[in-house]
Amino acid sequence: MEMKDKQSLWMKLEKTVGLQKLIALIALVVIFSFFAISSEAFRSFDTAVSILDASYYIGFLAIGVTFVIITSGIDLSIGTVMMCSAIIGGVLHTKMGWPLWLSLLAILAIGGVFGLFNGILIAKFGLPPFIATLGTMMISRGLSSIVSNVQSVTFPLRGSENGWYKDIFRTKENFPTGLIVLIVVAILAAIVLNKTKIGRYIFSIGSNKEATRLSGVNVMKWEAMAYVISGLFAGLAGVAYAATYSTILPGTGNGMELDAIAGVVVGGTSLAGGVGSILGTIIGVFIMSVLKIGLPYIDLQPHYQLFITGFVVIVAVYSDIVIRKNKKK
Repeated sequence: MEMKDKQSLWMKLEKTVGLQKLIALIALVVIFSFFAISSEAFRSFDTAVSILDASYYIGFLAIGVTFVIITSGIDLSIGTVMMCSAIIGGVLHTKMGWPLWLSLLAILAIGGVFGLFNGILIAKFGLPPFIATLGTMMISRGLSSIVSNVQSVTFPLRGSENGWYKDIFRTKENFPTGLIVLIVVAILAAIVLNKTKIGRYIFSIGSNKEATRLSGVNVMKWEAMAYVISGLFAGLAGVAYAATYSTILPGTGNGMELDAIAGVVVGGTSLAGGVGSILGTIIGVFIMSVLKIGLPYIDLQPHYQLFITGFVVIVAVYSDIVIRKNKKK
């Protein structure tokens, strides 16, 4: 009787949360527990704050690119767009005298413009997403160096006249308020994805683009919208990165998109399109962040994260293929 109850509980969890999200959640608990058991230093409040700091900007990147991946597309430019937007916003504030609040809004807008550029290239002109966003990656990377004259840009530090923006993500008492921001943004993104016309059409395009077009939906508009959303979230990630680390280096950001995409895939969003969730993405992002922060505590260098992340992504994609095959049977 007890065995049946356990099976029933597992089936209810699987149905409510989803198999891949449930596996990802279990993996997160196991990985965190492993580091906590292996290192006493890992079990500290500062470590938790570091994990959250690493989760904010990657989390925003991942939330945005979730919309794109559900359409069966990809956005390789989000990392460099994040840094380029932050650098331009920093230059507007430090060199051109813009108020900080206006510069932060400019970061969001610049990210959105890059997203619109990707959307037009892909949805209107028919460029493959991989090529289009790879080109945008190089454009944004070069633009950040041009605008900053190949110099780093430093945002106001905590305690300075305009240091208030840092409290959005961490208070003076070291409380990670950014977690609240991430949760609120994730909930809003989940509502857009699951309860609005935008989300329904994005899922439909990812499931069957041609059938969606034949049903009278403006596929070009809604596919482009997914990339605009991705760009806006890249801009938001730029704000979070500036608030967390202050100094922005030109020509950087490439590689960060891989962490975000890995989090999305590990969280159960299918690269084949038509399947995905914001909850799964957030779980995947925390898995990536725990790995990134936890590995040095067991005397492994950060480059081991690349090896482990690649392995995890392969397993996640293979799991998605197996689950899809089983559903078709």
